[in-house]
Amino acid sequence: MIFVVAEIGVNWNGDFKTLEDMFIKAKEYDCDAVKLQCFEEELIKKHPKSSELIKSSVSKKNIETIEKISQKIGIEWFATPMYPDAVKLLNPYVNRFKIRHTDGVSIVNNKNSEILKLILETDKEVIISSEKTPKHCQYYDHSKIKWLYCVPKYPSLITDLDFSYLNDFDGYSNHSPEIIVPITAAIMNSQIIEIHITSSKSKDYVDNPVSFDYKELEEMVKLIRISEQIKK
Repeated sequence: MIFVVAEIGVNWNGDFKTLEDMFIKAKEYDCDAVKLQCFEEELIKKHPKSSELIKSSVSKKNIETIEKISQKIGIEWFATPMYPDAVKLLNPYVNRFKIRHTDGVSIVNNKNSEILKLILETDKEVIISSEKTPKHCQYYDHSKIKWLYCVPKYPSLITDLDFSYLNDFDGYSNHSPEIIVPITAAIMNSQIIEIHITSSKSKDYVDNPVSFDYKELEEMVKLIRISEQIKK
């Protein structure tokens, strides 16, 4: 089975009604988990929408509510810790972690990562995004690490992608607005597929340029599940 992750990210602006609806749709359309982000204000202070973004971060104030929504809907949630203390905050609630491409670059280049170190100490799975092949990384064959091919361009064009790299990865993290891209990744044996979702493309959510709405999500996951039946 392909593990399909619906990346909510910052596309909920701290509105719990919107968040619950996104959890419901991800569950209804056969996603395996939803993902959020956990960052500090310092990290986004120069962003023009910093006041909106910070409301979407997992925090001490909202993590219990997020967990209750997850339990109510019956779908797993996890998050991307973007600062070391976030690992400790998230650990009691999540079964796995995600490391974004920005932090994955140093890991692929065999540089020290405090976030990765702390995650590995939890003995939980960690999913790392990278555009560069991780084959020569010291962590490439680590039993708790899964690697996703990811082009960090918002949005990325089909011509920006090189799926010949997929053989070096466990899956694919999508930033393309074209529905065919994640489906192709599924057909090409990706075991994990991460896709951004939005409740409405008409709203001014930061990640909307790389996100799929509910109708697209339903069709995409349906086709991904059909692709699992193809004998390879």
